[in-house]
Amino acid sequence: MKTGVLLRRFIPYYKKYAGIMVMDLFCAALTTVCELVLPLILRYITNVGMQDLSALTMRTILTIGGVYFALRIVDGMASYYMAYTGHVMGAAIETDMREDAFAHLQKLSDNYFNNTKVGQIMSRITSDLFDVTEFAHHCPEEFFIAFLKAVVSFIILARINLLLTVIIFVLIPVMAVSCSYFNLQVRKAFKRQRNHIGELNARIEDSLLGNKVVRAFANESVELAKFNHDNQEFLKIKRHTYKYMAAFQNTIRMFDGLMYVVVIIAGGVFMIRGLIAPADLVAYTLYVTTLLATIRRIIEFAEQFQRGMTGIERFAELMDATVDIFDEEGAAPVEDIKGEMTFQHVSFEYPDDHTPVLSDIDLVIHAGEKVALVGPSGGGKTTLCNLIPRFYDPTKGEIFLDGHNLKDITLKSLRSHVGIVQQDVYLFSGSVYENIAYGRPGASREEVTEAAKAAGAHEFILSLKDGYDTFVGERGVKLSGGQKQRISIARIFLKAPKVLLLDEATAALDNESEHLVSESLDRLSQGRTTLTIAHRLTTIHGADRILVLSGNRIVEEGSHHALMEKKGLYYRLYTSADITC
Repeated sequence: MKTGVLLRRFIPYYKKYAGIMVMDLFCAALTTVCELVLPLILRYITNVGMQDLSALTMRTILTIGGVYFALRIVDGMASYYMAYTGHVMGAAIETDMREDAFAHLQKLSDNYFNNTKVGQIMSRITSDLFDVTEFAHHCPEEFFIAFLKAVVSFIILARINLLLTVIIFVLIPVMAVSCSYFNLQVRKAFKRQRNHIGELNARIEDSLLGNKVVRAFANESVELAKFNHDNQEFLKIKRHTYKYMAAFQNTIRMFDGLMYVVVIIAGGVFMIRGLIAPADLVAYTLYVTTLLATIRRIIEFAEQFQRGMTGIERFAELMDATVDIFDEEGAAPVEDIKGEMTFQHVSFEYPDDHTPVLSDIDLVIHAGEKVALVGPSGGGKTTLCNLIPRFYDPTKGEIFLDGHNLKDITLKSLRSHVGIVQQDVYLFSGSVYENIAYGRPGASREEVTEAAKAAGAHEFILSLKDGYDTFVGERGVKLSGGQKQRISIARIFLKAPKVLLLDEATAALDNESEHLVSESLDRLSQGRTTLTIAHRLTTIHGADRILVLSGNRIVEEGSHHALMEKKGLYYRLYTSADITC
């Protein structure tokens, strides 16, 4: 992205802190004035001393010293404000951007997360924004100071000797043009660094989360080799970055020296010819030194500038990710839901590969009905369930809840009426209590306990070291599969939805755990519209209706006994050796 485009995306974040920014620039102006006064003072003292030394009285010198000391106090106060409040403003802007990025991530659909590495996402909302603090503070400040010093220095130097001033200032745009190439290369190198950091994070995350598999196959050396390869690639990218940074800085130093050469030669010639006084040449040299110091600061800031722009660009790319699932205009919350689901000519294909998953599904599920979904893998069972809470929207057709088109219901309201229990239970790092309470934030401890009792989890929770306050570890690693599943069911009991989706909820459990969880699920499904995806067909005998999906369609429908008598696909699946599908 072009720098101008990125700056237009970034500048609105200053709006909340306009007062601080104005004060910061005012303080920057004060420090600049204090710095520019010194050469004028030295010029005055030198000129007076050379013309009439007796005119330099002690009172004059003390007065000048007192004024300059007062200016230094002002300079110190202004610098403190810039260093503290200015940096806090930068950190606040970084925080605002991170909040916006995280909020945007909450709106993105499963399709985005299916195609984007978590390490890359984390890099964009953490490390990529670290440099924004310095950028947000120093960018306007440094350029304002540079502009102020350049203008004031030009005016003062032009009054001393216009020709010499023009010669010096002509070199500045030549220097800028010469450095622009290296500056652009540094920007590109920083972008590659950021991208590779995301890849490195993704590699580390993948290896750490799969550490049991790594150890089980004794593949530690394989993971280390892959990590070392990525790590060395990162070193190569940084080496490339430093190459251009060195060329960039060396070019600046050469022009820096060239300016001093011009001052020495041209200034000396002008002084010999009487075109400039010795005291004026001293002041001139001091102002050129100040100007060059400012240019050096801008050059040093150039690296920070490019880091900041790279972070902003990566942030903008995240914010530009398309929100596929959103509240349609006019969408409203719904109450008093009974749970009747209607599918009208529903078809679906994933947007990234356009492979058909569901085709022209017509289906009515009555309120409180228990429906089982079975069929070969890839038949669309999970996808059909994912359309109900609008994790995806149908490619064609419409879905209704109690006669309301799902798109006419706000996402928050719709999903508050839908509960999901999956095979792969996700528990957050925290306590048992916090994980159950996640089902309804703000629930009392008594309500959490009642939900745990309903899920058959209360007794085993009390047997844990700290009861409900037991830390479950990352992703619940300190608990067994059955324990995690019952906690997730308690979470749903607390939520009390009208529509329940059970996605192979007992498939990964041992027989004892499956029995306990099945009892909990039976209690949970009472009075709720329930869709159960099952691979173990013996677990769905009690379903009111069984839907058999194959070839992207519903090919059979009916009770267990009716389908067995039909001796179709369901019969063949049920009578297979392991009676699973």
